[in-house]
Amino acid sequence: GGVDLGHVVLVSCTGFAAPGVDLALMESLDLPRSTPRTNVGFMGCHGAVNGLRVAAAHAEALKQPTLLVCVEVCTAHFAYGWHPERVVANALFADGAAAAVLVPGEHNGGHTIAKVGASLSAVVPESRDAMSWHIGDHGFEMSLRPAVPGLIEKNLPALLDEWLERNGTDSPNISGWAVHPGGPRILGAALRAAGLNPTHGDVSREVLRNHGNMSSPTVLFILERLRQRDTNRPWLALAFGPGLSIEGVLFD
Repeated sequence: GGVDLGHVVLVSCTGFAAPGVDLALMESLDLPRSTPRTNVGFMGCHGAVNGLRVAAAHAEALKQPTLLVCVEVCTAHFAYGWHPERVVANALFADGAAAAVLVPGEHNGGHTIAKVGASLSAVVPESRDAMSWHIGDHGFEMSLRPAVPGLIEKNLPALLDEWLERNGTDSPNISGWAVHPGGPRILGAALRAAGLNPTHGDVSREVLRNHGNMSSPTVLFILERLRQRDTNRPWLALAFGPGLSIEGVLFD
């Protein structure tokens, strides 16, 4: 059945186009031309968390459903040559798209997956060059330094513990973990930093193995698998991106 959308939030950090994907989406879905839209651009792999934050706020403020779409065409930025960082980026990143409809609290019904709760946002000090994406002479140039897993493992524990405590919970109380698999080493570092065993990353590894690192849609792919497996809540989504940024959101 039709949904009366109050807002469209589009998340992407690949390609450039104006008018963009958001307008093409509105046309393909035959949405009213008066539908407000917001682009969350160039925030990298944690863009879905930022998009969820924006979409949930709009849904509550407008008391109308908000459509969140994360779409990435990472292959548009395939880099040629044998520079180690480019080779790693080529091997890890892939294309993908995912969407979710966020509804205000009073409209939550039988189809609701989870409720967006508290969010975490932090930038690791002196980590600006650890992960970046710049426009060079021949397109986007991705930099993913070997230091990234170590920075996550060093800085995430205190941030995560303090945030969870502030929200009345702790890591053992989280039933479902949606950790963005930036790569195998990044995933391993994040799990260790959260005090988890490797099995907590099984769904993340499955998504990475089957689809690659799709940047922003990846977290939504993991959340969908938690839903399919009837994983008890609460869930916690964690993702990492340029900054070096750490973003998270709790789902009740």
